[in-house]
Amino acid sequence: MHKHRGFPSRLPGTDFQFTIRRDNPKGATKIVARQRYADRNPRDKTADTNFMACLVKHFGDEPFVRGNLDANRLGWLLDREVVPADDNFDPADYDAMLVINRPVAEKSFPDAFDPTLWKDP
Repeated sequence: MHKHRGFPSRLPGTDFQFTIRRDNPKGATKIVARQRYADRNPRDKTADTNFMACLVKHFGDEPFVRGNLDANRLGWLLDREVVPADDNFDPADYDAMLVINRPVAEKSFPDAFDPTLWKDP
């Protein structure tokens, strides 16, 4: 499992996890696309925005390997702001390649693309 060095492990001051520490011996947790509803908790929205900002800061427009990124957190973005980078995408593979769908992500999370708002934990 690829570990993304320098990527925050969680949203500071919360239990919202961004990365996992070690791989699961049974295999990677499958990433399941989750529906976001307008009435979500503001803390959840903040976590989504911060996670997207971290993805943008670390990977930009380049494809990236799933590695130790949290499957649950990716699930809130999958098939909208984050999409498979190739045709043989396996949502239960640590080596799966993803890429940010910039037009959709900029519309959903405009603050995530403003470098003046990026803060290192």
